[in-house]
Amino acid sequence: MKQLTLFYIFFSCFALILHAQPKQELRAVWLTTLEGLDWPSTKGTSIAVEQKQKQELCRILDQLKRANVNTVLYQARIRGTVTYPSAIEPWDGCVSGTFGKAPNYDPLQFAIEEAHKRGMELHAWVVTVPAGKWNVSYGAKRLRQKFPSLIRHVGEDAVMNPEDPRTAEYISSICEEITRNYDVDGIHLDYIRYHENYPLRISRQQARENITRIVRTIHQKVKDLKPWVKLSCSPLGKFDDLTRYPSGGWNAYNKVCQDAQGWLRDGLMDQLFPMMYYDDKNYYPFAADWSENRYGREIAAGLGIYRLIRSEGNWSLDAIKRQMHVARDLGLGHCYFRSRFLTDNTKGLYDFVCDFDEYPAVVPPMQVNQPVPQAPSSLQIDRTADGDLLRWDGATDTSNGDYLTYNVYASTNYPVDINDARNLIAIRLMQQQFSVHRSANDAPLHYVVTAVNRYGIESRPANTQQEKPITTTSDTGLIPNDGYSLQVPNFNELPQADNLAIYTMPGNIIATKPFGPVVSISELPKGVYERYEPSTRREIPII
Repeated sequence: MKQLTLFYIFFSCFALILHAQPKQELRAVWLTTLEGLDWPSTKGTSIAVEQKQKQELCRILDQLKRANVNTVLYQARIRGTVTYPSAIEPWDGCVSGTFGKAPNYDPLQFAIEEAHKRGMELHAWVVTVPAGKWNVSYGAKRLRQKFPSLIRHVGEDAVMNPEDPRTAEYISSICEEITRNYDVDGIHLDYIRYHENYPLRISRQQARENITRIVRTIHQKVKDLKPWVKLSCSPLGKFDDLTRYPSGGWNAYNKVCQDAQGWLRDGLMDQLFPMMYYDDKNYYPFAADWSENRYGREIAAGLGIYRLIRSEGNWSLDAIKRQMHVARDLGLGHCYFRSRFLTDNTKGLYDFVCDFDEYPAVVPPMQVNQPVPQAPSSLQIDRTADGDLLRWDGATDTSNGDYLTYNVYASTNYPVDINDARNLIAIRLMQQQFSVHRSANDAPLHYVVTAVNRYGIESRPANTQQEKPITTTSDTGLIPNDGYSLQVPNFNELPQADNLAIYTMPGNIIATKPFGPVVSISELPKGVYERYEPSTRREIPII
């Protein structure tokens, strides 16, 4: 018990000293359409109801943008029913008010367009194996009629049989339909597992292989169409028993046969959103386990913010605060379940999030072998009494036609450090201009713009042609800087590299930085550093 107490003291104390917000971080939210839990609150097919639904969704997205959420998991398939016009499954009743009846617009298309306008990714959330209540759910009845031998009766629930190859084909056809017809940024799989009460008559290893077969089939169909579409899922919050911390019999790997960490390892998943709706010893050690087994890919801790309400546990806000601090320290993102508890500012959560995520963050790039896009060009700034208008010419993305978005950075310091989240003022812009409202008394800003391709890979920055880069002082070999960042001298002449390394005089690496023209040096010990370029190394020391 003493060791356990020290464990929590360590995490809590360490969290209190965290200040820096990362530039790259996965910040997401589940937007639930099931029974209109998050959206829409009104149902119907009239023009008036349609306008109310659209206005409500825009308000939600505006709130999420102000909280610097960058990824929306929109529930597109519920339980054998969908919220988009499908050739495979019927409409859910959450939009029109009647199962099987279409609204007068395409909610998924509208959600994608509005999210993209606000610089957010939108992933189609697909509930996979469950079909709803056996004798009640509209989707369950339709699937039982269509596949009488495929749907199994487990307690009160109807579920697709994971052991039948038709399940993989059917679910993957839905994911393929969405990927083909919509500009989604990801496919997010929910309940991609065995039902916890499924009468398992095979080995756990074989059961895991059955679920992996479904994942692999979906992966192939999605990636064959659009390899930049991210595939993710929401496994149970505890992957498996840990050496010192048992899962209590409720874990992904052995209880419901989700080999989620293996899917990351094998490249079948790009992201995970484990449902970590627990606290204390049921959260912290398992969060560390996810972090240690991420295989270079992205994981966001699924936060049970619904637990803040009285009927679901009446958690204090401090519990969520600690979880978010620790997730960030472990290099995990965060994902809120559900969006309504965030936007309703439950127990002051929204206020805290707007402070915790004060600055925007970009979604980390996918782990793919794709070229870096060209930088934008001809950045021009028109300074007026009301602010600055930025315009630039786009670049060509050789990895996927001409589709690029743009990030904008600004700082009173030159050069602008694009690794500092405080300088990031706009992300995923679709247009090639941006307005910054400022007063005449504000200090002038320096700007840079980068291009980002479909995979989240960012170009080198483009700055205004009127500004001159800082160059190395020729007589001393020292690099001028402001103590916080410096511009790499002759950067365009350097060979492409993965990292820039900083060495001590004996040759020990004390820091590595992402390869880029501007390097953050604020955390380095004070002293004199000299530029050094051994010709035979790929990692190039710069100071």
